[in-house]
Amino acid sequence: MAWIDVAAADELAAAKKLVVRHEGRQILLLETAAGLFACVNRCPHEGYPLREGSLSGDAGTCVLTCNWHNWKFDLMSGETLVGGDKLRRFPIRRTDTRIEIDITADDATARRATILAGIEKALYDDDAQRQSREIARLMRLKLDPLDAVRQALIWASDRLEFGTTHAIGAAPDWLTLARDVPAEDCLVALGEILAHLSDDARDRTRYPFAAGTADWDEAKFAAAVEAQDEAVALRLMRGGLARPLSTDIWRRVLTKIALAHYADFGHALIYAVKSMDLVDLLGPAVAEPLLSPYVRALCYSTREDLLPEFRSYAAELARWGQADSGPASIGIDMLRRGSAKSAMALVRGWSATAGRQVIWPALLETAAWQLLHADEARFWSVDQRLSENANWLDLTHTLTFADAGWQAATLSPELWPAIQLQLACFVGRNTAFVDPECDVAHYRVEDPGLFWREARLGLLDHGRGRFIISAHLTKTLMAAERLASGQPHLAPLLASALNRFLKAPIKERHTRRTARQMLDLVAQE
Repeated sequence: MAWIDVAAADELAAAKKLVVRHEGRQILLLETAAGLFACVNRCPHEGYPLREGSLSGDAGTCVLTCNWHNWKFDLMSGETLVGGDKLRRFPIRRTDTRIEIDITADDATARRATILAGIEKALYDDDAQRQSREIARLMRLKLDPLDAVRQALIWASDRLEFGTTHAIGAAPDWLTLARDVPAEDCLVALGEILAHLSDDARDRTRYPFAAGTADWDEAKFAAAVEAQDEAVALRLMRGGLARPLSTDIWRRVLTKIALAHYADFGHALIYAVKSMDLVDLLGPAVAEPLLSPYVRALCYSTREDLLPEFRSYAAELARWGQADSGPASIGIDMLRRGSAKSAMALVRGWSATAGRQVIWPALLETAAWQLLHADEARFWSVDQRLSENANWLDLTHTLTFADAGWQAATLSPELWPAIQLQLACFVGRNTAFVDPECDVAHYRVEDPGLFWREARLGLLDHGRGRFIISAHLTKTLMAAERLASGQPHLAPLLASALNRFLKAPIKERHTRRTARQMLDLVAQE
């Protein structure tokens, strides 16, 4: 114990409430019918002074109420009766004419368990402030703040009804932003991960994963996913974890499966890469909590190559490297018009005479140009068909998919044809949402390095109301920065495109558009 003298006994007896200060902390001393109590003076909710709170009870109870938001703390048991966090208390005693309190340093191991339990409660309650407080407590005790992220991923794993979400997709980039920065910036980034996971598990219902383990067999695993048989795929997945397969092997397996189709608007590939990035960053404890929802997401994913616009994907992939009567010369302007079907045919035709060293930069340049020249008026329009809805986030997927594809192909070069062909799908589908005449002069970036640094800082105070938007801001910026490192000549264009996207006023809800579209849809029933 580390008892320190903090006040005169008669002074506390006269005042009943007394605030003392020790090493930067305000500590509230209370003399009640139930005995002496000491606690931090600031309510754990929003920091209001508990000195101004109300006391109730008798010789057997003592409840302290924060009058600002009616949080109530039982000082005898230490329980929070109303509210969402614990109140820090200290042992207190009277010695002759003095009051002493014990300020023994926290037992980090014991406090860690309490903090992690608090994180789970904060996630369940969707209490972003408490989530941030609990991370801050880990940091103050010099414990690993990434334990908060690990706990959140485990908690959320079977609460994501359809599997992996943008919360997981953005998490590795938030972790990058949390690295080697001041504590405040680190807390911002980690808090964003927890709050987004909590938001995505919005109904708090658990959706259990099928139990059991089967011997790992890559072909059977791929077949189970193709058949959308989640239970079989999960059992085989656990067999792979039991071996255990390395994260690089998982990347090869998952990215190959993800590219078997033009799937889920690119999410299948993006989430494969991001999930394995998280395992590398956080360790094997999160492998099953990440792989299980990813397998579920694969089994639920849309197979967009079955749609008319993209139906030629498999045939074009089978003909990769074969020439036809189309234009053999590579021209960026040809990618800026047409459709997904024509873009795939064009790129496949180029593959007969050009390698990825030529085709890949052309696709990236087109993707960046499209984001820079996005038709913002179209995104705000009220009068358009339901099937033609699009927004800024749709255009960003070309770059985030390209970033994931580049990482996947680094390990598995044989995937380059599928990656480039699917990138052509994105480029083709985006032509309808581009305004080539858009004046973009004031978005041009002359110093990409400075832009990336300043934009990263801006993300840490993005102020966006919806996590789906902040996740895309983060993922797209970090993807573009990485792509620029691989294609330095495109860095100014990529930075300019991101400059426009980051500054764009994004309409978060389309109330009138939705009303009109639903009236039209219902009229056809």
